[in-house]
Amino acid sequence: MNEKTTLAGKVALVTGASKGLGKALSLELGRRGARVVMVARGEAALERAAAEVRRETGAVAVPLAFDVADKHATHVIAAMAAELGGEVDILVHNASALGPAPMPLLLDLECEDLTAVLETNVVGPFRLTKAIAGSMALRERGTIVFLSSDAAVSAYPSFGAYGLSKAAADHMARTLAVELEAHGVRSFSVDPTDMDTEMHALALPDADRSTLARPEQIAGVIADMIERPDRARSGERLNAGSWSAL
Repeated sequence: MNEKTTLAGKVALVTGASKGLGKALSLELGRRGARVVMVARGEAALERAAAEVRRETGAVAVPLAFDVADKHATHVIAAMAAELGGEVDILVHNASALGPAPMPLLLDLECEDLTAVLETNVVGPFRLTKAIAGSMALRERGTIVFLSSDAAVSAYPSFGAYGLSKAAADHMARTLAVELEAHGVRSFSVDPTDMDTEMHALALPDADRSTLARPEQIAGVIADMIERPDRARSGERLNAGSWSAL
């Protein structure tokens, strides 16, 4: 662990934490001294990921097996996180849904499938932020991070549901930034760039994996962003592929 890290003793809640970027970010935050509350749907995979964080970093890692799209889970997640890890200082909205695979054109998408994507990528993060940001505001500190995508700003065939959900999440991050500025809470979104993950393989199965960023690499960049409010400012939409802490 870096003894000079500003994350030592902080509590970070990461959704979608059982694999991919969520697990990599949990590991990175643990290495920097944070206590990590890890949320994901799959209990077995999540337990393994939390055990890896504890083993590799020595950090406290609390697994909470819940679906962020389930409105009944929101306050349970927030309450259990506070009870088991402490009041949340860093909230990372990483859990995401693409919709049905293979991904249909937007006008061929069932309304129910669009609703399901929005519940995971927009409404779920909104609920969880409502449940946690009040405590941040009262303590006058906190960081909220939304994982975005280039599909939020560029239109791609068959990425309609995912893209519009990420565009909405970007704007939620900007709105929270202006509303919470006076309370010392920072909110920003990050395009992690294309990564070698299971989700990317589902969306683009023919992609050349050798050209894709590793989740571990991107996790380090996002952790730097969290630690550098002077460089990763509230309200910004950042790109992990071009960002520098210098």
